Amino acid sequence: MKKTVGHMKKTVAASVLALSASMAVPGTSPAAASPPVTSLPVTSLPAPTGGHPVGRTDLHLVDSSRPDPWVAGRDARELMVSLWYPARKATGRRAPYLTPQESELIIRSVPQLKDVPADTLAKTPTHARADAPALKRRGGWPLVVLSPGMTMPRATMTTLAEEFASRGYLVAGIEHTYESMATTFPDGRTVTFEAGKAGQTAETGAKVARVRAADTAFVLDRLERSKHWNRLIDERRIAMVGHSVGGQSAAHLLPAAERIKAAVNLDGTYHPRTPAEPLAKPFMMIGNPRHRPDSGDRDGSWDAFWPHVTGDWKRWLTVTGAEHLSFVDYAVLQPQLGLPKAPIDGARAIAITRAYVTAFLDLHLKGERRPLLDGPSKDHPEVRFW
Repeated sequence: MKKTVGHMKKTVAASVLALSASMAVPGTSPAAASPPVTSLPVTSLPAPTGGHPVGRTDLHLVDSSRPDPWVAGRDARELMVSLWYPARKATGRRAPYLTPQESELIIRSVPQLKDVPADTLAKTPTHARADAPALKRRGGWPLVVLSPGMTMPRATMTTLAEEFASRGYLVAGIEHTYESMATTFPDGRTVTFEAGKAGQTAETGAKVARVRAADTAFVLDRLERSKHWNRLIDERRIAMVGHSVGGQSAAHLLPAAERIKAAVNLDGTYHPRTPAEPLAKPFMMIGNPRHRPDSGDRDGSWDAFWPHVTGDWKRWLTVTGAEHLSFVDYAVLQPQLGLPKAPIDGARAIAITRAYVTAFLDLHLKGERRPLLDGPSKDHPEVRFW
């Protein structure tokens, strides 16, 4: 499998877990092949490492003030949002990773997984407890908004969400409907990918950023108006973390959204390449080696975007051995399913992403100094500062 970025220049049928709209990057070499699956795969995710048990609640939200931007005739925008949070106790059933319908659509779109049971991903155990009672905190918990890559459900950022919640954050993972391969609503409907089917251009990228900005503003408004969730959120401390197109959308949203104080882009290529206004707030981008400024096969979007990051605190990091999907759950799920794996071990890639993003959040939302962000670390030699 070739390394990818998340804006869909062409279909890559063998990409991890059916990222059928990911963009192939010219000049990259195939990842190391995994051995063929000889028995039914069992999938699992790394456990969170923080001190709090984790709860999760799923919300179905309807924005009747605007039509759906991707499907004609739908006069309201429907979203699914998962909330991960510190729980009082680890009680109750484990929250599901995906619905059976979502799992089937993802599994069946990858030819290499034709012998894998369609519900395999639905059976992936998570570490969050469904609707567990939330742990209250005076003043509320800092809020982290998660935005996944194009075609990817919000579930693909579960390892990050559970980590953040276990370390004292409330996390809102937004499913951007019709930008995900499969989204199941509480009434049993499952809708599929529609956004950008005609191809990806700078105009499409700009539209995705606008749609995600509107989705995020709507979700924040609903959480603020919720008597239950409002009491659990410190509205003065909100950050956004996105992967792929979610990362570039977070970057474009940062200067325009007053409520968002800091943002992280996980391997997202910028479309458009320059923001409407400079990024003066804390911002970090972490990517695969193709995003190194000295890389011969880089696409140049990070180089073009970086001069517009004008704040006093900013970081440009790359992770040696990483690929586009090394920063989300697919880093560990891919080899478990018998699909190609990245040069860097998936669990190691997740551990690095967790460490650096959590340090960023601790510094900018909690005011806790994190030397890990000051420069190269002997404990994380894969991480390069630029």
